[in-house]
Amino acid sequence: MKVSTKGRYAIRVMLDLAVNNTGEYIPLKDVSERQGITLKYLEQIIILLKRSGYLKSSRGNGGGYKLAKAPKEYTIGDILRTTEGSLSPVACLEDDENMCPRSSMCTTINFWEGLDKVINDYVDSVTLQDLLDRQQELVGNDYSI
Repeated sequence: MKVSTKGRYAIRVMLDLAVNNTGEYIPLKDVSERQGITLKYLEQIIILLKRSGYLKSSRGNGGGYKLAKAPKEYTIGDILRTTEGSLSPVACLEDDENMCPRSSMCTTINFWEGLDKVINDYVDSVTLQDLLDRQQELVGNDYSI
């Protein structure tokens, strides 16, 4: 499993919105400038996050985006799955039921299932609040990812 720029940037965007949360909507242009992500690419990511109910938006003057919930309510796993899809290390584990015709005699399936569990348990154990807390420990109020 390799996380794409879309997944990495989605985490950065969510963290940026958490760090800069004043209760007001934050213009996407501001996030783009702070994060060094093109506005066009950022719009693609924002659509996915908004569709998943992670962001609220407002149009017009004073419009922009803000988190729909508190940072502690978002897991990094959920954010990554929104942008990346399955985090499974092998294709045969992407569905709820393993449909591989070799699964009953596969000597490596236990390894892949264990790796899948470790990955998902870890990304689901870290929240956006955890990253926000870590960022504040590292740089105080001087924000930069």
